[in-house]
Amino acid sequence: QVQLVESGGGLAQPGGSLRLSCAASGFTFSNDAMSWARQGPGKGLEWVSGILRDGSDTYYADSVKGRFSISRDEDTVYLEMNNLKPEDTGVYYCKIAGTNYWGQGTQVVVSS
Repeated sequence: QVQLVESGGGLAQPGGSLRLSCAASGFTFSNDAMSWARQGPGKGLEWVSGILRDGSDTYYADSVKGRFSISRDEDTVYLEMNNLKPEDTGVYYCKIAGTNYWGQGTQVVVSS
């Protein structure tokens, strides 16, 4: 079974940092590009970041570029979030690119 398990969410102050992790199993992780998306309160799903299957290139939404960094190792994809803003609040999901396989999500709240 494909499993994607996000972790690392929580409460952060504006300007603070969090690192999200997505542990992957049940598929050939090295063959798939991965992505992160988020959904804030009252908002639609927003694509945040992506990384190629070999990590050779990364992509970011304009809203997070320069603040967030995506990376991966053998079985986990990460999202390092720096200089957090209140508008970064939401549930963050990892996804296998080009599929409808999602993790359960991890909640991020950015508030003073």
